[in-house]
Amino acid sequence: MVEIKTDTALEAMREAGRVVAHALAAARDAAAVGVRPRELDEAARAVLGEAGARSPFLGYQPSFAPTPFPAVICASVNDAVSHGIPDDRRLRDGDLVSIDCGAELDGWTGDAAISFIVGTPRPADLELIAATRQALDAGIAAATVGHRIGDISHAIGTVARRAGCGMPADFGGHGIGRRMHEDPHVPNHGRPGRGFPLRHGLTLAIEPMLMAGGRNAYRTGPDGWTLRTIDGSRAAHVEHTVAITEDGPRILTLP
Repeated sequence: MVEIKTDTALEAMREAGRVVAHALAAARDAAAVGVRPRELDEAARAVLGEAGARSPFLGYQPSFAPTPFPAVICASVNDAVSHGIPDDRRLRDGDLVSIDCGAELDGWTGDAAISFIVGTPRPADLELIAATRQALDAGIAAATVGHRIGDISHAIGTVARRAGCGMPADFGGHGIGRRMHEDPHVPNHGRPGRGFPLRHGLTLAIEPMLMAGGRNAYRTGPDGWTLRTIDGSRAAHVEHTVAITEDGPRILTLP
């Protein structure tokens, strides 16, 4: 069931989204050559605690996962597309890191992701991140009253294909509100004019995941969580929680 949020609920989600933005900023600020991904999780965890927010990631266990998720962020490095578990391996110069984080505050949820380079960037990685951000921007621009979910999906997929990137077909964005994952599903590719109609008060997490190798296939790592490119190519993941409004799309996960 799709819940259309009131304007009061949108304001509450904006506050949750603000916490997410601050947690992501803290994780990124903590990232450096030699730092462990687990330390990025600790930085984000401190922000959530100071805000009085709960992590919707910690302890989450969807049907595909063998164990509950043990952290408040997903930290996906290089060929990891998403769902990476923060561990004790040290980040190296040139690593491409994607951080996904959520926060629940006063019963409402925000969810966002960023990708960045640690240390010296490779031009190809900068191009991949730029394409992923462009795909997100295109998806958000299509998130307007009168459009449909397929218009968002088509906008994202068009940018990804133009960049020669693949996307994991089974994963995409989602509705969000009282819970992190709600209806409707928001695929990262699709046909325009199809799917659920976009109305004022609908809230969506829009999240392109692009794989540089151009293939859509992926594999799940031994931890049962981490999604990795099948060919070892690098991946990037960006996300915002967005409200559909009569005045246009409103990003709820900004600082």
